[in-house]
Amino acid sequence: MKEQLKGYIQNLKQRYHLKDYRFSLVILVTALSIIGVFIVGSAQADLQWRQLQGVILGLIAMFIISLIDYNWILKFYWVMYAVNLVLLAAVLLFGETVNGATRWLNLGFIQFQPSDLTKLLMILFFAKFLMDREQKINDKKTIIQGIALILPSLILIYKQPNLSNTICLALLFCVLMFMGGLSYKFIGTVLAITIPTAVILFVIVIQPNQPLIHQYQQNRILAWLEPEEYESEEAYQQLNSIKAIGSGKLTGKGYNSDATTSVKNGNFISEPQTDFIFAIIGEELGFVGCCVVIILILLIVIDCILIGMKAKDTGGRIICAGIAALIGIQSFINISVATMLFPNTGISLPFVSYGLTSLVCLYMGIGFVLNVGLQPKKYES
Repeated sequence: MKEQLKGYIQNLKQRYHLKDYRFSLVILVTALSIIGVFIVGSAQADLQWRQLQGVILGLIAMFIISLIDYNWILKFYWVMYAVNLVLLAAVLLFGETVNGATRWLNLGFIQFQPSDLTKLLMILFFAKFLMDREQKINDKKTIIQGIALILPSLILIYKQPNLSNTICLALLFCVLMFMGGLSYKFIGTVLAITIPTAVILFVIVIQPNQPLIHQYQQNRILAWLEPEEYESEEAYQQLNSIKAIGSGKLTGKGYNSDATTSVKNGNFISEPQTDFIFAIIGEELGFVGCCVVIILILLIVIDCILIGMKAKDTGGRIICAGIAALIGIQSFINISVATMLFPNTGISLPFVSYGLTSLVCLYMGIGFVLNVGLQPKKYES
């Protein structure tokens, strides 16, 4: 056993070089996670230790995955696809219902949200799927296959219902297809069709008795359009979130502030440790704290993109772009909801919001990015 371990370590030294390990990315995600641990503790003290456990578990998973050749893992892409569908189907059949939504799967020893894992598995699946079809990406057959393969996941997540993660996964799929080499001509055609269609659908969903979305989802959209008419109901949380962020001014009221004027202390925002954690950051750390969090997220996204630009193959490039897009899209949606730029929809702020499933999956994604970085493209001299 000891000899096998020595041989494995020696093999790692020969394959990877320490200079290629992107420690800057590790530092950035760790720094953001530490902020998350403190803010979660301020939002709900009894969850701080669990969040710290999630960070530690995530760091371990990230380090282990970063040393495993991503191309070897991608060989099992159809297995990952099947596992994903089984888990999502199991949620609808056996999942736990909370506040009218069935999103959690309880296995006894662990409870997790499969839709968070879906985003990572789909990035890995399409990295291999598109890499194998790199020369055929613009063929109608390949495009139709890609759409057909993502649709089951979108439908199963939407059925939970989980519209925010459905939108996030759909946008993520578009990024993956683009990074796979989809032509600008095709993208332009799709946008020319999609934008007017989206406008028409938006007009339909705000009409009475529309059949496309649930009533509570329609109410959230209407509250976003006319917040003053819904200020005591659907718009209540978002309006209080804006008040919290604004009240923090430049430097905030102080970490874990006990001020009687605190929106957090007055329990004016439900689930402040998850969907509206940015409101807590704004109130306690102010404009400066908000900027620090946004800059850290931006630097993480940029670092992932830079690693992807040096990837040795299309699969590595798609993995890096996918993880960068996932972090960017989720962050944009979460912050937009907290500042009322978007209708209220529940999605976590990467590496900051409470949630072990999301946290560990994101760290696993960073682990794959780090492994891509350990196998850079070799340039001929």
